[in-house]
Amino acid sequence: MLFLLSVETAKCYRKNDLGNQALAVIFSIIYLPYLGFSKNEKYTHPDELPPFKKSTTREWVDAIIFAVVAASIIRMFIFEAYTIPTSSMEKSLLVGDFLFVSKVAYGPRAPETPLSFPFVHHTMPLTKSTKSYLGWLKMPYYRYPGFTSVKNNDVVVFNYPEGDTVSTAFQSNASYYSLVRQYGRKRVNNDKRNFGDIVYRPVDKRENYIKRCIGIPGDVIEIKDAVVYVNGARNEDPGIKQLSYRVKTNGQTINNRVFKDLDITEKPSFSSLTNEYILTLTEESAAEIAKLPNVTSVNEYITPAEQYFEIGAQNYLFPYDTNFQWTVDNYGPIRLPKEGVEIELTEKNLPLYERMITVYEGNELEVRDHKIYINGEETSSYTPKMGYYWMMGDNRHNSADSRFWGYVPEDHIVGKASFVWLSLDKNRTLFDGKIRWKKLMRKIS
Repeated sequence: MLFLLSVETAKCYRKNDLGNQALAVIFSIIYLPYLGFSKNEKYTHPDELPPFKKSTTREWVDAIIFAVVAASIIRMFIFEAYTIPTSSMEKSLLVGDFLFVSKVAYGPRAPETPLSFPFVHHTMPLTKSTKSYLGWLKMPYYRYPGFTSVKNNDVVVFNYPEGDTVSTAFQSNASYYSLVRQYGRKRVNNDKRNFGDIVYRPVDKRENYIKRCIGIPGDVIEIKDAVVYVNGARNEDPGIKQLSYRVKTNGQTINNRVFKDLDITEKPSFSSLTNEYILTLTEESAAEIAKLPNVTSVNEYITPAEQYFEIGAQNYLFPYDTNFQWTVDNYGPIRLPKEGVEIELTEKNLPLYERMITVYEGNELEVRDHKIYINGEETSSYTPKMGYYWMMGDNRHNSADSRFWGYVPEDHIVGKASFVWLSLDKNRTLFDGKIRWKKLMRKIS
C-alpha cells in the first residue's frame, strides 16, 4: 500500500516514467520530501492531471509490476504456499505435501525487512549466500489483529528460533549453535573451508518450520516414556503420531511390499545379528506388522537414559546443561514463559531462560559471584515481554523440535497450516500412485 501511495504521489509531480517512480518507491523517505520542497517541482492535484498515454511496452510493464505487487501483498498478509520437505510431521503431513498457510488466522506480521526481492525467502536464486533483502531498513515487530490465537495442538508454521546465526555451509541442516557446541566457536567462525561464512538473519528471513503446538504460554510440559503431558494431563494428539518400534523377526526379513503398502517412507534397516528392525510407525502400522507370520514381537522403543547420555545429550537437547538429565522420551517438566508473568531466576534454572532473556528479548545477562545481573542490575527474577510456545513434530523420534532448541517466541509465529491442496510421492511414478489422491484438498488438524 505504501508503494502505491508513493507512486501516486510521484505522479502528482508529473513523474510518470519508471525511473522516477522506482525512486519514489525505493527511496520514498528521501525522494518524496525532495519533490515537495524543491522549487523546480510543481504539485498538481490528482483530479487536474492530464491523461497519460502509455506505450504497449509500458502497459505490459505496469501489468507485470501490479501482478507482482498484488501477489506479494497476498503472500505477506493473507496466505502463503508451502511444501513439506522432511518427515518430521508424518503421518499427519507427508513429504511432498503442498499446503496453504493462513497469515490472517493469528494475524499477519508486518515485515521486519520490507525491502526484499519478491517471492524469495532469504537467499537469491542460483546463489548460496547472496541475501535477497536489504538489511539497513528494519521495522519493529508488529502483528495485526487475527481471527484467533495459537491453540494447543494447532499445526503452526514459524521461523526457526536458532536461525538467527547461520553457517552457510550447513544452512538449516545444523544450527550454528549446535556446531559451536560440537566444534567450538573459534573453529566455526574461522574455518570457512568447512563451515562457510557465518551470517545473521532477521526474524522474518529465518527458515520456516512446521510443527504441532504442544504448549502455549504458561503451560507446563513434561514427557514420560514418550507420552506428552500438558499441565499434568495426557495430551491427546489430533494428528497421527509416529514413534520408534523394535520389530523382531524369526530371522526372515519383511517383504518390501509390506513397507510400501503401509506407506513407510524411511528405508528400513535389518540387523542380522539381532534379527530386528527399528521402525518408525503409527500404532495402526505397528499392529499390522505384528500380524505378519515372521514377526515375533513389536515393542515401542524408548532410549534408556544411560545410553542417551553416552552420546552427550547435553550437547543436543535444550537447555544443553548437565544439570538437566533429560532425553527425547523423558523430558521436563518445563514451564513456558508467559508475557507479564514473573519468573524466579536461580543459577540452576538460568540455562532454561538465558536465550530468551538475551537473544529473543535483547537484554544483557551475566553471572558474577553467584549473582545474576540483567542490564547491569542485580536481580532474582525476570518478566517476559512476550509469550513462548512449545512445538513438536508428530514423528516424535525423527523430529528436530523444541526438545532440541527450546521455546518459539511469539514474534516468530508465521501462520496456521490450513489445508493440503496437492500431495506427491517422490518415490513413485505418475502411473504408480505418485499423486496421493486421498490426501488432496484436506483440512489440516
